Amino acid sequence: MKYQTQKFLVRSCGLALAILAQATVTFAQKTDYHAIVSQAAGRMEPKVIDWRHDIHQHPELGNRELRTAELVARHLRALGMEVRTNVAKTGVVGLLQGSKPGPVVALRADMDALPVEEKTQLPFASTVKTTYNGQETFVMHACGHDAHVAILMGVAEILAGMKKDLKGTVKFIFQPAEEGAPKGEEGGAELMVKEGVLENPKVDAIFGLHTNAQLEAGKISYRPGGMFAGVADVKITVHGKPSHGAEPWSSVDPVLVAAQIITSLHTIVSRNVNITENPAVITIGAIQGGNRSNIIPEKVEMMGTVRTLSDADEKLVFSRIRQVAENTAAAAGATVQVELPYSVHYPVTSNDPALTAAMLPSLQQSAGKDNVILVPAETGSEDFSFFAEKVPGLYFYIGGLPRGKDKKLSAPHHTPEFFLEDGSFKTGVIALSNLVMDYFDLKARQ
Repeated sequence: MKYQTQKFLVRSCGLALAILAQATVTFAQKTDYHAIVSQAAGRMEPKVIDWRHDIHQHPELGNRELRTAELVARHLRALGMEVRTNVAKTGVVGLLQGSKPGPVVALRADMDALPVEEKTQLPFASTVKTTYNGQETFVMHACGHDAHVAILMGVAEILAGMKKDLKGTVKFIFQPAEEGAPKGEEGGAELMVKEGVLENPKVDAIFGLHTNAQLEAGKISYRPGGMFAGVADVKITVHGKPSHGAEPWSSVDPVLVAAQIITSLHTIVSRNVNITENPAVITIGAIQGGNRSNIIPEKVEMMGTVRTLSDADEKLVFSRIRQVAENTAAAAGATVQVELPYSVHYPVTSNDPALTAAMLPSLQQSAGKDNVILVPAETGSEDFSFFAEKVPGLYFYIGGLPRGKDKKLSAPHHTPEFFLEDGSFKTGVIALSNLVMDYFDLKARQ
């Protein structure tokens, strides 16, 4: 009996030690993945910065990202990936199959620039000009999409180097026209989804990031559920009766009517939307009419943006915009044409709550727990929403503000002085790489 008891104890201790050893190996492997990613991101940082400078100096508008797409496709092919080009006009998709079976994770970066004249004085500042909506314009990466592309190129190289450890497949989506396709064209995430980018193989989850010039470098911000507003652009054309500027009584003045419409539109948010539940925005950003001081023109055109954070609010605001414009014009004897949405219409960008909760430790591992911040919803928009409507998605910010700088002194996105700190991109490379590895590990253990 004593011998059998000793034998049992030896076997039990051996089993316990084996379990402990296995757990230690598993933990060590997971820790090693993070360490490998961090070290690789450090080595990759100069290349990411160089890519970003190059792309920044050669910006391209939506559905015209030919040079950027070629740069991306060449890089992915060099990494041994299966690559598709001309997806949704100029998009590029790379497929990296791990050595082990598992789920499919998609990573997305947008590639397009904006019709903005750069005024940063950077050595790699853009001087590019092109034609946009029939008018000559400068072009600038004034929102950080150049950084997004460079970051994802870096992630692709890191994960390709870890192929033997990948417990699944990674789909790299380089997307055109996030800022909206030119009038009369389709584009962006919506067209990519329509063309089946989330299929063959079917994507199980998608991750994406956006730089933030008002968030300090090294930090990450996120929000489960609705993070960015739904958006639509609006074009309002007022038709009046022209006349000499000295005889306004002979006219139906579309300039005056347009001014009255703009003033009234801003009462919709303050008087019709319950802003204690969700914010909303109506902004008229462009108005064109007439060409001389002494001529009352025949028509005035206005363009603006509408932001809401729920389907019900969008329906309400759209309806009220039409009512305000049509009735204001009718009262003055003018006519009006309201095109809403005009060329852009994105749903609310919503992070899957379960996915966000499951991957929060990965973000905290990437930037440090104190550097990962829960934030309120905001009225910016993102067509990442089309991907997140179809599969669970997580979209987050990485900081691009130089450490110690007052965010109030940092130029907003979409402005000529927009600036990102070169040293901020490493956080994005680490975060996206860790999200892939940790998601695969999570699914393997379920």
